[in-house]
Amino acid sequence: MIRGDKQLLVVGDRVLIRLDELDERTEVGLYLPPTALEKENVQSGRVEEVGPGIPLPPKSTDDGVPWAEDAGEQMRYIPLQAQKGDHAIFTRKDAVEIKFDAEKYVVVPHAAILCLVRSTGLLSAPDESFPS
Repeated sequence: MIRGDKQLLVVGDRVLIRLDELDERTEVGLYLPPTALEKENVQSGRVEEVGPGIPLPPKSTDDGVPWAEDAGEQMRYIPLQAQKGDHAIFTRKDAVEIKFDAEKYVVVPHAAILCLVRSTGLLSAPDESFPS
């Protein structure tokens, strides 16, 4: 995420999430204090950035000298399921709140995400070939 002259890089298997606005009222209309809203076990938000994934050890050439450096060695990662723009539902206890350019976000390990809601881009229009 780039803001002005700063860039926020998410590392490893972490996901940066912008929290949804919490409903300040109960179903019967009572207002809840902010401390009660923050104690929810499960929260949701929009995925803003995703780390590269779970790191894997570099490929070895098995040349018999494990201490020799390979100049072309690159990190490898197992990619994450979460993608930028997804709506994530995650456990709050695993989230770490951060502030970046005066905006609040949470950084969550990928394992703390319970489910993702992703837009498919397909609109579900009624099938006009069948009468209703």
